[in-house]
Amino acid sequence: MRNAFADEVTKLASEDERIVFLSGDIGNKLFDKLKLVAPGRFYNCGVAEANMISLGCGLASQGLRPIAYTITPFITYRCIEQIRVDACYHNQPLTFVGVGAGLGYTSLGATHHSLEDIAMLRSLPNITILCPADPVETRGAIRAAINVNGPVYIRLGKKGEPVLFQDNTNFEIGTPNKLVDGENTVILSCGTITAVALELVKELKSCALYSFHTVKPLNTQFLKEIFNQYERVITIEEHSLIGGFGSAVAEWAVDNRVDTKNLVRFGTKDEFLHGANDYSLGAKSLGLGLEDLRSKINT
Repeated sequence: MRNAFADEVTKLASEDERIVFLSGDIGNKLFDKLKLVAPGRFYNCGVAEANMISLGCGLASQGLRPIAYTITPFITYRCIEQIRVDACYHNQPLTFVGVGAGLGYTSLGATHHSLEDIAMLRSLPNITILCPADPVETRGAIRAAINVNGPVYIRLGKKGEPVLFQDNTNFEIGTPNKLVDGENTVILSCGTITAVALELVKELKSCALYSFHTVKPLNTQFLKEIFNQYERVITIEEHSLIGGFGSAVAEWAVDNRVDTKNLVRFGTKDEFLHGANDYSLGAKSLGLGLEDLRSKINT
């Protein structure tokens, strides 16, 4: 996903002189082509992520379209005050992008995990939150984000995520993309775990699958149709069950008196991950292993 992101940003910068790229001291070689295409519009802000957000908001206030990028927990948890006050309060068109979301950096420990970022950010006014499922949606997400007149958070995986959609797949903020048709059950998947959801769907009969890439604003009309159409609705995300995408769906359902008895939510446990050296072990430890998902769905 990060390679697709770097390539698409380079294309955007060659098309739009308002694009300015801010890096939190990562990906310097990854953006070598960007530096050639847009000299003077790449800034390594160092390990000073809060300052990077404020700088980006200042640039945005002058009519530019800055994109800030670094590892997910460092561009969210470390910068929450600047995101809230500089970006959201002033409704600045800053796009900030976290790479290695969820358990993307499993082996580096809890400091590099981001399983609470959506919960923290979606409570902020004016923000748009996008969680693309694959490299194709990643390209669409960054193109859509720079046209939003307000702050946008994009949550990316790390690398090696499989391509799930065709290159011509349309990406529209708020409009989920269908991967599989089905009649009885639907899985609404948020982010890179959609590849795992697709494996589950292959084993289930008559199960539909959507990439629900926009956590905020939530497409409530789509949800209303989904709950009317399917006998069972499943949400899945590589994020805590507390405050994430599934919580947003459940909150909407409760507030609108929608029957939730057949709503099933998958996410990580309310605990930190210790001692996992690879992604599969980490996911299994926190309740997102494929066997765990399969067992709960079939009960």
